Amino acid sequence: MGGLVADIRARPSIAAALMPDHRTVFFISDRTGITAEMLGSSLLTQFEDIRFRRITIPFVDSVEKVAEAVRQVNATAAAEGKRPIVVSSVVDEAMSETIRRDTDALTLDMFQIFIQPLEAELGAKSSHAAGRSHGVANSHEYFARMEAINFTQSHDDGAVTRDLDKAQVILVGVSRCGKTPTSLYLALQFGVRAANFPLTPDDFADRRLPASVVPHRERLFGLTIQPERLRDIREERRPGSRYATIENCRHEIREAEHLMQQYAIPMLDTTSKSIEEIATTVLHRAKLARHAY
Repeated sequence: MGGLVADIRARPSIAAALMPDHRTVFFISDRTGITAEMLGSSLLTQFEDIRFRRITIPFVDSVEKVAEAVRQVNATAAAEGKRPIVVSSVVDEAMSETIRRDTDALTLDMFQIFIQPLEAELGAKSSHAAGRSHGVANSHEYFARMEAINFTQSHDDGAVTRDLDKAQVILVGVSRCGKTPTSLYLALQFGVRAANFPLTPDDFADRRLPASVVPHRERLFGLTIQPERLRDIREERRPGSRYATIENCRHEIREAEHLMQQYAIPMLDTTSKSIEEIATTVLHRAKLARHAY
């Protein structure tokens, strides 16, 4: 920690770079920080005109680590001349109180905000156990999630065609329309066994779906995208290639959408949606049973 504090103090450029529309946000957690990051980032998206510098401090699970995190937050406040924002998911009441009391920051304590009102409403004390949201307290959910991730990784981009009958959903669409990240998010977040298959120029020439997925039509879900956005994505991957030209992108998308309509495959435009939005929409529209919460 000392090195980082010294670095902040030695580089006034950090403070200079943080103009009035910039703020530093700390996500402090006694576990991985994923829960704090997810909630905090969702809140920050509501402030589109402000740029946030995000710093995650995970595994803050001792008095010494709390003191170190507090020093880091306060050093940042002193260097930047404005209070950072702290999103804390530290469960231990004493350590959480130290963070709220001793940091020169706006502190959003997730457990104070949510758990205490729930305790009052339910008339019961919570377990105050660290890591519940991403731990292995529920072994059934944990292993369902791991199984889904393994299945999804092995059935990415049509690499494996066996066991497709075990897939809960099979995403289809042109290359780079978001099939792989959506599949992985479905597996990781919801425990859904998701496969994905690319629709290629060979399929368009034949005007038929890949033979491997035809027997599983009821599990197919199509992703599409606007040609201009697809061109930008492909240009980053293969600059100057025919693969990335706007003409080719328009052709592939037009043919892919025609196939989806021909086979009555439900379809979602991913152009302006985040992976979280795409996955959640697929989950609900395809009526998938989730195995992790």
